[in-house]
Amino acid sequence: MKSRILKMLVLAIAFSSCNKKTKLDIAENHSPSESIMQDNEGLQLMTQKCYTCHSVTTKSHDAIIAPPMIAIKKRYSMQYSNRKDFINALVAYASDPKEENALMMGAINKFNVMPKQNFKKEDLTKIAAYIYDNEIETPKWFDAHFKQNHKNGQGMKNLNKT
Repeated sequence: MKSRILKMLVLAIAFSSCNKKTKLDIAENHSPSESIMQDNEGLQLMTQKCYTCHSVTTKSHDAIIAPPMIAIKKRYSMQYSNRKDFINALVAYASDPKEENALMMGAINKFNVMPKQNFKKEDLTKIAAYIYDNEIETPKWFDAHFKQNHKNGQGMKNLNKT
């Protein structure tokens, strides 16, 4: 009996340590299985719809055609610290990208404004939620590039923008 309880306890701890959900997700009534399914779908959508341009496999900053998703996550996280605002802002920009609404002016200068895509808002929401909730794959060159070019937010649009 003690062995069975111990096994159940170990499984519960292992399961909870793999769950990357925040307290906000629990407050939004997401069961663990719903959250995992949404994460999987968000990752799949991001891989299919975003990584063509926002590649994680490029060899350098000069070879990429759009900022990597980790850069987008870092920048939007600086402006929008809570999940709902982060998701809404990212979905709004990706739905109708315009320079005046961009947070990443360095990316605008290097790559121009993201071309308008025909994405469903529901798909963008799943992608944005995945980005917010999870660690995002980082190109090998990214950390050095970020440290070199964005010291203390240097080169980024005003963080107090509303």
